[in-house]
Amino acid sequence: MSEMRIMVPPDIWIRQVFSSQAARDGGVVRRSLRDIERIVGRERFERELARRGYSAVINAGQVVIFCNREPFRRFV
Repeated sequence: MSEMRIMVPPDIWIRQVFSSQAARDGGVVRRSLRDIERIVGRERFERELARRGYSAVINAGQVVIFCNREPFRRFV
């Protein structure tokens, strides 16, 4: 059986990501790279991160977004 997906407009998707409780608290948010590319596009998402001064890393198809302007470093 095929899965039916409801497409959220890019502007609303971005607003939802960055208005989540974790984002508002300056924490981290995780999203699928596939969803980012499919819904808003990688370039637009990268511009939004830069505009906000946020950083992100990619691992195993997941994007971990640091919703603050603090520097990050690899733990191990």
